Amino acid sequence: DEAAANETRIVMGSVLDRIYALLHPFMPFMTEELWATTAETRPSLLCHAAWPSLDFADSNAADDINWLIAVVSEIRSVRAEMNVPPGAQAALLAITPDAATAARLDRHGTALKRLARLASIEISDGAPDQSAQIIAGGATFALPLAGMIDIAAEQSRLEKAEAKALAEIERIDRKLSNQKFVANAPDEVVEQEREKREAYRLEAEKLATGLERLR
Repeated sequence: DEAAANETRIVMGSVLDRIYALLHPFMPFMTEELWATTAETRPSLLCHAAWPSLDFADSNAADDINWLIAVVSEIRSVRAEMNVPPGAQAALLAITPDAATAARLDRHGTALKRLARLASIEISDGAPDQSAQIIAGGATFALPLAGMIDIAAEQSRLEKAEAKALAEIERIDRKLSNQKFVANAPDEVVEQEREKREAYRLEAEKLATGLERLR
């Protein structure tokens, strides 16, 4: 990718220039030589160059990176929940994206496809059947699952796992509603049961979300 390679060279050059400037007070001759030989032309000697400032941060770039991280994380989470094979290249549908989302997809589509293992990114008016809906970065996406996993088998697996988690919650509720158990058991044992219940509740909630994605 020539565009990516060129961007990398530009960023590396900018970083090296700042490193030379910071090292110049300690290594004046070496950094002056590097400064002169790592660019075709320089407006001045390094000793006359401006000191690196702390106001280089680009808030728009930071927002874009945070958006990319959020979208990639959510796609990876859904892939894991749905047992999508790690090597499978999925398609991602952006559901009626606004102008800001469309622009970000245009700028970062290549990185998004690489990081989230996507075959393509397309614009769509709605999510097709048997697709997982993803809400991330202030936008709505869909990940079609038909052909990537056995939908019926995955539904069955999730239903069984959800039933098991709900059964464990019911069992713990019966135990915690037993006044003799609460009164006689050590405090740490009672607390462990409450923690287990919360863990099963979160698991059941996650499984229910997975089932909803397939319906």
